[in-house]
Amino acid sequence: MAKRLVTAILLILLLVLQGQLWLGRGSIPNVNQLQQKLDTQKASNIQAKAANERLTSEVSDLREGVDTVEQKARMELGMVKQGEIYVQIAK
Repeated sequence: MAKRLVTAILLILLLVLQGQLWLGRGSIPNVNQLQQKLDTQKASNIQAKAANERLTSEVSDLREGVDTVEQKARMELGMVKQGEIYVQIAK
């Protein structure tokens, strides 16, 4: 009788552990889903970091030299220096 009781308890314990493995909070599907979310977040972080580095570089360029400010004014705003003539060639 004692052997059957021990066997039954061990079998129930095994079933509970298997249930946790397949259906519980730390289950394999749940871990895979969290891993996919983590990979997506890492990719997003890499893109954000690259954008931040570009902006930091642009800010430092704008702080350091007048040439960068002048180039931005010419390209983005269409500004010209005094005495220059603006010529636009249409395609």
